[in-house]
Order: sequence, then C-alpha cells, then structure tokens
Amino acid sequence: MALLYLDTSALVKLYVWERGSERMLQLASAPEAHQLAVCGIAQVEFHSAIRRRQSAGDFEDDVADQIVTRFDLHIRTRFLRQTISDSVIYLACNLVGQHFLRAYDAIQLASCLTLRAASQEAPVFVCADRRLLEAARVENLATLDPES
Repeated sequence: MALLYLDTSALVKLYVWERGSERMLQLASAPEAHQLAVCGIAQVEFHSAIRRRQSAGDFEDDVADQIVTRFDLHIRTRFLRQTISDSVIYLACNLVGQHFLRAYDAIQLASCLTLRAASQEAPVFVCADRRLLEAARVENLATLDPES
C-alpha cells in the first residue's frame, strides 16, 4: 500500500474521463488499496474545475451537480485531508520563490511536503502538471504523472 498525495489535476481524473483517468482509476481501486491524501484546498479547486467545465458546456447542470455531490461525499469519507496550517503557508511562500509556482500549486506542494514530514510513509506526489511535478522532484518527492 502506498500513500498517494493527489494534486487536483490528478484528483479530477477520478471523476471526469480525460487523459490519465484510466491510470488514476487503477490506482484508486488497486487491490492493495492505496491511501489517497489531498490538501484542504483541493475541494475548492475541484469545485472550480467542474463548474468551469459546466460553464463551457462540457457537462449538463445535473451531471455537474452529481459529480460535485459524489466528490463532496468522498472528501469526507475516502480521502486523508492535509490541513492548511501556518507552517504550510510559510513553506508555500518559500516554494513560490524557489520554483516560481502559482499560489495554489505552492500550497499543494507544501501540503505534500508537510505530510511527508509527519508521516511514517513518504507520499508519492501524483500530478498532471509538468512544472509542478518538476518542483516536487527538486524537493525530493517521488512523483507520478497519470498522463504518462
């Protein structure tokens, strides 16, 4: 069993069919039952991703509502949630300066690094954003790109 930290770019693939979804579904339903961790902001990012796609016409309103409802249940029951503490914010600010990351990307990476420091098992950073994956590698995190 592995501890997989899912950035929102990977998390969405569990609910919406897109490139990399097959790999994410395999990981989430693996017999060894990987533990899936997310950052607290993933809920906001997930809602935003689904609602933006709804606005673009990718989903009917009822389908978008079903996706969000299912995810909201899972965020409470299925995922380990990493909270955003002052230390995560401080680390994220440093990561922005080191890697020139977007704000939420820096918080995602800082959350995973904080989880690594607090966990007996090193998490694998699962993400579909190449720039963020590179920053995670520089920070000595094991990474997985579900799109490759």
